Amino acid sequence: MPKVALQAGPCSGVFVPLAGAPRLELPLDQVRVSAGFPSPAADYEDKRLDINEYLVRNPVSTFFFSVEGDSMQGAEIFDGDILVVDKSIRPRHGHIVIAFVDGQRLVKRLYQRNGRTALLAENPHYPALEIREGMELVVWGVVTGKFKRFGA
Repeated sequence: MPKVALQAGPCSGVFVPLAGAPRLELPLDQVRVSAGFPSPAADYEDKRLDINEYLVRNPVSTFFFSVEGDSMQGAEIFDGDILVVDKSIRPRHGHIVIAFVDGQRLVKRLYQRNGRTALLAENPHYPALEIREGMELVVWGVVTGKFKRFGA
């Protein structure tokens, strides 16, 4: 049976911890932006949004990872995105996770059913990575969100 560890020890040099991060509250309009026809009613009350509060559930166990590659495009995770990863969440079947397979760091969807463990890409050009006898899988944390910068 493959060796599987959940939420193992620290991962050096690839993340930025959020503990103690300063609060940054930005304006948040109460009216949602229409992706169809705009609403003529624009009565709204301003509210503030703190990005850390919105994306981070547990600051002590939350880290950022930069994405490289295109294997998770079907999950709307693209090259250059910044993932928000929480180590305090117990990884389950179907979660998108940061994992190490024999020391190689990956972002994939965790599959655990009927005694089978695999890491699944969200791009049909990439095969599933079956975890087999003799392989070491360390599920480091669960992806809870992402940042994306547009070209503007």
